[in-house]
Amino acid sequence: ENVERKLVDVINETVQRGGKILVPSFALERTQELTYTLHRLKLAKKIPDFPIFVDSPLATDATEVFRLHPECFDNEINKFLENVEDPFGFKRLHYTRSVEESKMLNNINGPLMIIAGSGMAENGRILHHLRNNIGDPKNTVLIIGWQAENTLGRKIQEKWPQVPIYGEIFDLKAQVEVISEFSAHADKDDLMDWIKQGTWGKIFLVHGEENASLDLAGDLRTQGFNNVIVPELGQRFEL
Repeated sequence: ENVERKLVDVINETVQRGGKILVPSFALERTQELTYTLHRLKLAKKIPDFPIFVDSPLATDATEVFRLHPECFDNEINKFLENVEDPFGFKRLHYTRSVEESKMLNNINGPLMIIAGSGMAENGRILHHLRNNIGDPKNTVLIIGWQAENTLGRKIQEKWPQVPIYGEIFDLKAQVEVISEFSAHADKDDLMDWIKQGTWGKIFLVHGEENASLDLAGDLRTQGFNNVIVPELGQRFEL
């Protein structure tokens, strides 16, 4: 509910300004989760009737795989399927494949949403859309995934006044909104609960930013896990 409320606010405010919503998104799971949520909001008439484009061949292919395996859907989507045929598609949602289709999106005026890879805006088609639209204050860049340090997505999330795209510097004048609830990563409490269920020799924390990893390591040690290691660059370990 919190995700839907935030998404509704971002969409309605941007549409009222006549702007575009640019969403860097991972092709697998994140895009499908977003399109499913948009479908729910559209049916509930919580968002206006405006065009939405998934501009990612990989995401389009991944979505087809999702459609082929309804046996993997949870109870919520199965209930949703009682009234709709496709959870990841609706009248105003378009999937684009070709480069020509992608380029044509830049010629569309008025409100629209473009969902494109990569999720951290380091490569892919989202870079073209950011380059063409990031300088317009009517537009919104919507961040829905974790942005690693030093990536373009992180710089946008932190609202740097200027950001580099394709080696050029662009003024960041578009609005920036973050909906972190779309993240698929387990949080600290989930990780702690999972670790407590097993017996471990050494625990290596290798996926995460340094401060967060050190914080988790400290919490694990207070819980009796003494052999917790946050490796540094160049370190070697014998297992």
